Amino acid sequence: MLFAEHLCVIRGGGDLGTGVALCLSRAGFPVAVCELADPLTVRRSVALSSAVTRGEVTVEGLTARLVDDAGEVWGLAAGGVVPVLVDYGLPRVPRSVVVDARMAKRPLDTRPDDAPLVVALGPGFVAGEDCHAVVETLRGSHMGRVLWEGSTEPDTGTPAPVGGRTADRVLRAPVDGTVGWDRRIGDLVEAGEVLGRVGDREVTAPFDGLVRGLILDGIKVASGTKVGDVDPRGKTASAHEVSDKALAVGGGVLEAVLTWLNRTG
Repeated sequence: MLFAEHLCVIRGGGDLGTGVALCLSRAGFPVAVCELADPLTVRRSVALSSAVTRGEVTVEGLTARLVDDAGEVWGLAAGGVVPVLVDYGLPRVPRSVVVDARMAKRPLDTRPDDAPLVVALGPGFVAGEDCHAVVETLRGSHMGRVLWEGSTEPDTGTPAPVGGRTADRVLRAPVDGTVGWDRRIGDLVEAGEVLGRVGDREVTAPFDGLVRGLILDGIKVASGTKVGDVDPRGKTASAHEVSDKALAVGGGVLEAVLTWLNRTG
């Protein structure tokens, strides 16, 4: 492993965090992921966070394994396996890099002294104040760019268009309640078809398309929580490949890490 001494800890193992992990691991960095006990990941088929509920997952050749003890992190990571810890905070392990990939769109508890290099994804962070570098996550010509000063574009509140659809492609919980699905990720569905329920309220497909993501069955969510994603491109879309956005953002994080290493010698 080329950069074996530089452990990179990623907070959040969802779609974007997994893209970051893939880019860093492929470049020769040991990687670890911190995740919630009940991950809120929607694109579970391409997310390392799924190791929390499944024990072990492999995404595009990269294997992640749930561990109970921070003492297991270095051994696994050095062997090319991503240890996944259920930890809202940061594990007490020596690390060179921390990446905040939780997409909370605000700093939460991220601090520049969390590691020699702290990188954050998306809006809500100020490089030089909350972290050392920020990577743009908004689709467009700047997606994946690294900022060492200032902020990314502000949160628009509207998902980027896919197949001509924006906000309506995202499924949100109509009420507080427990999620239960009738359909699965990768299924082709028709407009109005019942996909499942939150509490006693049905969640239906907004249009014909492919189910690209669904939050974990049995999780309790608040009204308005993102619980799924339908892709209007239908069978031409892929529910089982890491997105171009995740890889672009991951490439930005890799650039930030390599730039930091070059600057620090």
